Amino acid sequence: MKKISRRTFVHNFGIGVGATTVMASLPSFMSLAKNNSAIHDGKKLNIALIGLGRYAGYLAEGLLVSKYCRLAGIVTGTPSKALGWGKKYNIPEKNKYNYQNFDAIIHNKDIDLVYVVLPNAMHKEYVIRAAKAGKHVIVEKPMAVTASDCQEMIDACEKAGVQLAVGYRLHYEPYNLEMKRLGQEKVFGQVRLIETSLGYNTGDTIDWHQKKALSGGGPLVNLGIYCIQASRYILGEEPISVTAQFGPITNKIKYAEVEESITWQMNFPSGAVSNSASTNNCGVDRLFASADDGFFELSPAISYGPFKGRTSYGELNFPEINQQQTQLDEIGKLILENKKLPSHITGEEGIKDVRIIEAIYEAAKTGKKVSLI
Repeated sequence: MKKISRRTFVHNFGIGVGATTVMASLPSFMSLAKNNSAIHDGKKLNIALIGLGRYAGYLAEGLLVSKYCRLAGIVTGTPSKALGWGKKYNIPEKNKYNYQNFDAIIHNKDIDLVYVVLPNAMHKEYVIRAAKAGKHVIVEKPMAVTASDCQEMIDACEKAGVQLAVGYRLHYEPYNLEMKRLGQEKVFGQVRLIETSLGYNTGDTIDWHQKKALSGGGPLVNLGIYCIQASRYILGEEPISVTAQFGPITNKIKYAEVEESITWQMNFPSGAVSNSASTNNCGVDRLFASADDGFFELSPAISYGPFKGRTSYGELNFPEINQQQTQLDEIGKLILENKKLPSHITGEEGIKDVRIIEAIYEAAKTGKKVSLI
């Protein structure tokens, strides 16, 4: 089979290893932002992580090899984590905070940006508190549990004059960037059908993800958001309506408050349809698009990689990147240069996903099609 190489990718897409240019906007983010960066003087953006769970560990490792950012501070309610992380990452005591004294970060000139890696329902509070402290913010997805919360976060950051980004790591990942190119440039003609699925078998473990007051929902909000994103950025369109169905509950104790699985369908202005599923009872990680003159797919597609893809032309073969490092470097570089972040990673993008999530839940609960226009 014919392989599409990195050279072909760079030639066709204008992007190299590490994704040093970023997409300008959704839905039309096939136009790349010009790379007008000045020569780097070695200065780094000082980042504090708030919430030291599993994903914060990935971010910390990415920061260790980042060109434009460094891990400078931590915020945790667990003293043992403060001690362990402090030793491992050489965090000075003055840059360690807990949830009660976090607001004192306003006086710390050694912290430029706060990355919120907390349970979903806590995002709004700490984004707003960080903004009031004069710090730029990155918040993990979903941006918040309601669209109204998202708007409050956007407003708070605008009022404080700080920038707000959402942790869309796949917007810098070469395989996913190629999916966007193939769809939006109609390389195989108009895309008619998209299928996206993401799920993990989480066994009997119960954590904050199953507590609706903290998570806002089940696998739809924590995993399905990737499927929503993929459908939107392949087509470069916003859905106009959704239908949805909850799956069966096989563990009634674990899933007393949130769904165990859910499937949904999104209709787009071009006539394209996206069928998606997210679940916590089996493993799946797939993205498939069928167009008038061919197909393209990834599996694995959405996780932390390595990814594997193919098209009607043959296999895809792009470099594997450190997703966290690349995302942080792209954001850090722009903030250091006092440039505005591209709209495809800002709060304005995050609120779109949350509005769609709300519509999907409404459709699943009512059994009716929900309009998004």
